[in-house]
Amino acid sequence: MTLHADVAELLAVAGILDVDVDAAVADEHVRSAGYQRVVSVTASSRSRDRDRVIVATILRDPIEIVSKTAVVALVDTIAMKATGPAEFRQWSAELLPEINQLKTEGSREFIRRRIHDWLLWLSIEDGHVPTPVELVKATDWMQRVLAEESTSPAVLALLAESGSSKKIRNIAKNRAASRELRTQ
Repeated sequence: MTLHADVAELLAVAGILDVDVDAAVADEHVRSAGYQRVVSVTASSRSRDRDRVIVATILRDPIEIVSKTAVVALVDTIAMKATGPAEFRQWSAELLPEINQLKTEGSREFIRRRIHDWLLWLSIEDGHVPTPVELVKATDWMQRVLAEESTSPAVLALLAESGSSKKIRNIAKNRAASRELRTQ
């Protein structure tokens, strides 16, 4: 398929009629904004049946940063809606073969790590306390998210002790201390 056909199909499937396909093909910024809208519509659907096809189509875009950004946005949105790690693991496993369409290993690895980070987040939300080894495998981004958002005293204590940066350790330490004060 051509880029024009791919963009036209994605917009049509998402019901987005106000984006000029020719303009989107000519300008990656217009195309990227269109992809973000497609991702938003896709993520809001109850059905996950078309996600793999949509990701495969987006990943054919000749500008890798445009396609990678859209796929990461979909991964982030679906992870935040997932009911638990098992659901997200199953969903992401279906996408992993499509990720190999990306030309650079760095882009493929970035998405794989984002999926891994969300699996860690979801398992923590499900009551799992990560080991220091599991924590080390999380990106700095996810460690910061955990330090800023986790409500688990055990996770905050682990991050305060073993976070990858001084900033992460301090955020976790301060949040753990403020949680202790609130419970007293």
